[in-house]
Amino acid sequence: MVKITWLGHSFFHIKTMSTDILIDPWLSNPLFPSGYRLDKYDVIIVTHAHGDHIGESVSLLKKNKNAKIVCIYEVGLALEKQGISSSQIIAGNIGGPIHTHISDVKVVFTPATHSSEYGVATGAIIITPDKTVYHAGDTGITADMSIYAEIYKPDIFLVPIGGHYTMDPLQAAYAVRLVKPRIAIPMHYGSFPVLYGKPEDFEKLTREIAAGTEVRILRPGETIEV
Repeated sequence: MVKITWLGHSFFHIKTMSTDILIDPWLSNPLFPSGYRLDKYDVIIVTHAHGDHIGESVSLLKKNKNAKIVCIYEVGLALEKQGISSSQIIAGNIGGPIHTHISDVKVVFTPATHSSEYGVATGAIIITPDKTVYHAGDTGITADMSIYAEIYKPDIFLVPIGGHYTMDPLQAAYAVRLVKPRIAIPMHYGSFPVLYGKPEDFEKLTREIAAGTEVRILRPGETIEV
């Protein structure tokens, strides 16, 4: 069992039986739930170096010296220049699973069709002893998604739907059809006026295009158990 909490934009808090994982921790995003406490986190995963994804990673790592960050190699170099100890950085690249050595959590970075201030943009497949979660990062739809889905069989797909910078609801529904998760959770919408995609449209389109997947629309701060 895992608990997944949406904290606005592309920021999620995933709790397994033994590990707390933060993905793209932008605490200052407009939808971050007031009063939500991040008292425990073991692993931070960053999909790319845009400010709305790397977020407050530096301050979180400085606050908790035992936490590790999993990131693309060039992002790791930049974090070292900002005073983060190399002992906290697990830097890798797109390829096979990156072993965190924290409760058997592994991370697979996947290609994303997007830009990044440095390094490359990615998605991240988080493999835990309980469930496998695919966070698509910022991306358009890619045929590669079906290959990664065949290999890793994600249970939960965290998928951007806002459009303009990422997939819109229609493209995201087709991405769900490629990935075939049990549950899809929309993200990267509602944060800025330019993000026009609506979760209700995504849910409707997914029912039509990828009927085998359940869509769960979360409110900021809402948690589901899977």
